[in-house]
Amino acid sequence: MSVINKVIVVEGKSDKVKLQQVLSEPVHIICTNGTMGIDKMDAMLDELIGQNVYIMTDADKAGKKIRSWFKRHLSECTHIYIDPTYSEVGRCPLDYLSKKLMKHEFEVKGLKNEDESQRLFTFSPVW
Repeated sequence: MSVINKVIVVEGKSDKVKLQQVLSEPVHIICTNGTMGIDKMDAMLDELIGQNVYIMTDADKAGKKIRSWFKRHLSECTHIYIDPTYSEVGRCPLDYLSKKLMKHEFEVKGLKNEDESQRLFTFSPVW
């Protein structure tokens, strides 16, 4: 039995499904269902204490509001921001999400720790 000590908080089920397509390690993904309040935060805090918590919400007003709750009540969590071009986590391309998660030391499917497309190749002439 593996111990899961990483938690990603997202807004909706489509965000969760998208992350599950990318992640290759066990990560607990919690959906806020687009809202946050004192009761919901209190219920979540007990579960999140002692975990490595990452907040990955949409780049909209609701996502910013959820982030602010976590900044106030669980300041030690890490925030992963998506490009506003994609607007929602669930709309991000898989390779984009993979690279974002790899920057935060998540294991992802299909990519090595060193992004092959970013590698500089040098060619030496054959004499």
